[in-house]
Amino acid sequence: MTENDEQVDVTSFDVSRPTIARVYDALLGGKDNFAADREGAAAYLKYVPNAGDCAKENRQALVKGVKYMASKGIDQFLDIGAGLPTMENTHQAAQSINPDAKVVYVDNDPIVLAHGRALLAKDQSTTVVTADLRNPQDILDHPDVKAMLDFTRPIGLMTVGLHMHFHDDEQPDEWVRTLLDACPSGSYLFITDFVDTGEPLQKGMEQAGLESLGNGWIRTPERITEHFLGLPLEPPGLDFLARWFPSEPDREVPAAEDLEPYQRILMGGIARKP
Repeated sequence: MTENDEQVDVTSFDVSRPTIARVYDALLGGKDNFAADREGAAAYLKYVPNAGDCAKENRQALVKGVKYMASKGIDQFLDIGAGLPTMENTHQAAQSINPDAKVVYVDNDPIVLAHGRALLAKDQSTTVVTADLRNPQDILDHPDVKAMLDFTRPIGLMTVGLHMHFHDDEQPDEWVRTLLDACPSGSYLFITDFVDTGEPLQKGMEQAGLESLGNGWIRTPERITEHFLGLPLEPPGLDFLARWFPSEPDREVPAAEDLEPYQRILMGGIARKP
């Protein structure tokens, strides 16, 4: 999303409680956050001093993944849990490969929609809607989603940095399954998630999330793989984001043990629907 300099009336929003989108914005050094969100970001930094670097690495992975899907011919993207405009965004990454690529951003924070108004005027191939992954059919039925995306053609479905905010008891994979079932053969599913390989800093990230947002669970690589609903992963498979280069699967990368501890907090992957 493009930078939005217009003043947003926050009086209609509850800014006394942190949200995922705004805490993430604060960790990235953005300006679209409030005191509660900065307190939430501070909790992350207390347990994971490099939490800001983790957020940036997740954003860099988003760009890598979007450009990979666009290079494979995907020209429609459904970005769930998109967050606020920051750094390079999905539509910018996609349109750097295909200027005609269309993007729908979805977030449950209404401030994301407010900041997307300028975007709507500047890029008719991109739209922002307020909706929640917990209600996937509402996303599919949203008139702006239906107007922008053609579900008879492949979609790049994205839940980047989102699964960790839902407990397994909520069965978030079933929400994603509803969305994926609506996408035809040739579509892609792109996920990043907090990982649990037994390292203390990973536990710190989970503690920070639970303390600041009330969510943010870590999962084993095996459990993250299950998020892909049995779809085959594209090379190089699921990996730490610092080692994950889907456009260069044979690229020489550092050994996992040589990464900085904060670089072993997030894993990502892309799967293709046959």
